[in-house]
Amino acid sequence: MIEIDRFDPFNNRLCRNVRNALSEGFKNVLDKRDMVPVRRIAGFFLNDPQPACVNAYIQRRLSAYEQVLTDVSSRRLGDPLDIAVSIWDRQLFFETHEYLEPYWMGAKGDEKLLLQAIIRAAGAYVHLEQGNLTGAKSIAGKAIDVLERYRDRLAPHADPQLLLDKLRKLDPVPPMLSGTAR
Repeated sequence: MIEIDRFDPFNNRLCRNVRNALSEGFKNVLDKRDMVPVRRIAGFFLNDPQPACVNAYIQRRLSAYEQVLTDVSSRRLGDPLDIAVSIWDRQLFFETHEYLEPYWMGAKGDEKLLLQAIIRAAGAYVHLEQGNLTGAKSIAGKAIDVLERYRDRLAPHADPQLLLDKLRKLDPVPPMLSGTAR
């Protein structure tokens, strides 16, 4: 086993594979409302010795996925933006992006632009998590302009002003968009 000191999916293939596989499994969790798909994926990685940061990442993700699933079920969330906010509020920014991407691909007009902006905002936090301020600034700037234009469309699902303020400052502490998680 090769030891790595931090979970970095941008520069480490194992980390990227774990992140991508878990995220894909999480989409199945949301579809089926059952944790089994992602537990199988986690088990695949955990069956072999892994670096401590990989094990910790997997455990944090499983716990957060459980919380999202509980939230989606207990609040009977069905709107993709409400579900995305629940995912976001658990600091699952890569998963927020992955969850919204199919909706974005199928959307048109203003809805497409709003979904893309939220995906970009999530991407900014993915970069901030890795300490990549240049990448975060670039992608946040693209999100801010659109979020500003569609703040009224976002408002029933999340606090657009809080999100805009945090993105403008590149605040490494992500906003709680719904105020109900954690």
